[in-house]
Amino acid sequence: MIITLRNTLCIIGLMIILPFLLIASLMILLEDGFPIFFIQKRIGLSNKIFKIFKIRTMKKNTPEMGTHDLDKKFELKTGKIIRTLKLDEFPQLINVLKGELNLVGPRPGLETQIELKNARMAEDIFGVKPGITGLSQILGYNMSDPYKLAEIDKIFIMNRSTFLEIMILFGTFFNFPRNYISSKYKIKIIKK
Repeated sequence: MIITLRNTLCIIGLMIILPFLLIASLMILLEDGFPIFFIQKRIGLSNKIFKIFKIRTMKKNTPEMGTHDLDKKFELKTGKIIRTLKLDEFPQLINVLKGELNLVGPRPGLETQIELKNARMAEDIFGVKPGITGLSQILGYNMSDPYKLAEIDKIFIMNRSTFLEIMILFGTFFNFPRNYISSKYKIKIIKK
């Protein structure tokens, strides 16, 4: 029943967001041509590799690494808008439908992010399915400190509940849940 509900929500979400995805696709097409989407290998549940679907926000032939490590010259002008609105993440609902991602969980890392992989292995983060959004992301943590990122992921796993997942989903788009979560779990917010 939970899988059916999740899949129904994903399909409804894809239908609602479709017009915005079409606009984002047109913006990318006009600025940098095809492809609109990109597929990238990520590390998922049980340390298994899967392919994630995203809208492209970087120029063609951008090196395959975390976006925080890339020079701004690789970013599409329209990419910043698309990322701010989180439109680049919505194609991952396909990964949710395929059972590779949850809506909420630790963000799946790249194969090349060895430090993060090691930190997550030490904290047993690969024992849960990754998510489109997560506690680390809404509080502003990124790969600048992979060990802190893994620590925040562990806090999520240890305190996981439907309520926390709903708060994280809302925190992806709004500030108020971030402040509540930060206070409740005594985790500093890095950015808003």
